Amino acid sequence: MAKTQLNVRVDEDTARAARERALARGMSVNRYIEELVRQDAGETGHTFVEAAADFMKQYESVFVEEFGAEHEGRR
Repeated sequence: MAKTQLNVRVDEDTARAARERALARGMSVNRYIEELVRQDAGETGHTFVEAAADFMKQYESVFVEEFGAEHEGRR
């Protein structure tokens, strides 16, 4: 999907909060704001699935280490 740049002005406290919350979630401020807008627009399910997929990809090695490769793909 093509991206469009938006420039917004917010007070420093709002900017700081956005940076801190994005950092805590391990994502860019851009992605954090994009997800907030999607949630507000009713795309929460899609956003959740993307976040879950990112989480699983990021921690795949931890799951394999904990549960073993033989459990990969099982339900």
